[in-house]
Amino acid sequence: MRFVKMQGLGNDYIYVNAMEEKVEHPEELAIKLSNRHFGIGADGLILVDSSSKADVRMDMYNADGSRGMMCGNGIRCVAKYVHDLGIVKHKKIKIETLSGIKETIILHNKNLKELFPTENIEENEAVMVQVNMGVPKIQETGMEMDYISMGNPHAVMYVKETKGLQVDKMGPALEFYRGDRVNVEFVKILDRKRLEMRVWERGSGETLACGTGACAAAVSSIARSLTERKVRIKLLGGELLVEWKREDGNVYLTGPAVTVFEGEITR
Repeated sequence: MRFVKMQGLGNDYIYVNAMEEKVEHPEELAIKLSNRHFGIGADGLILVDSSSKADVRMDMYNADGSRGMMCGNGIRCVAKYVHDLGIVKHKKIKIETLSGIKETIILHNKNLKELFPTENIEENEAVMVQVNMGVPKIQETGMEMDYISMGNPHAVMYVKETKGLQVDKMGPALEFYRGDRVNVEFVKILDRKRLEMRVWERGSGETLACGTGACAAAVSSIARSLTERKVRIKLLGGELLVEWKREDGNVYLTGPAVTVFEGEITR
């Protein structure tokens, strides 16, 4: 089976063209391939398939084999993947997910400087992709946590410091806090335009980045009037740009998509 390993800020997945490869028991395959000692190593498996509603469909499985609804870093890589392979020729790509159809645009640094003229964006060779993540749903707010859906569930918690935080202990406890599993974001406010965040992803543990989690953190901070509507979010793997537009109510996520390597593995 041929595959491509890709990452968005270190949030890495194994990508397989399910239009050419027959993939049976994807849950078991995700566990096997995601193992960092006996497999390829990744936060999960993403199958790219045909769609009757969009340009392509994205099916995501976490490292523990559980099905994922949506992945902000993963979907950016899907856009690059199908464009690089020539599956989709244009740079505006619609991708079907379990959370609905998401619109993506492949950008470059000059485009980013037009979108974010006041931001100091470093020049690099990574392809940048912007995703319209849709309208967020603020399900519950409280003194300690905000529960927000970005197509998948998130609990946003504010902390004084992210360094030294025992995410591996706090994450599992908070993941089941309301019964259903949620992703947990630990957020520090740096200023009106910047957040710092660490994330515990259900099914994968602490990851270097989480696109939907970054969006949830931005929505929470904006709703609490702690930041402007356009914020840069610093994660362990790098930075993402998130804007919650007042005009249409949609959240726009912008960040890199990088191909690590490609290969072939015996299932």
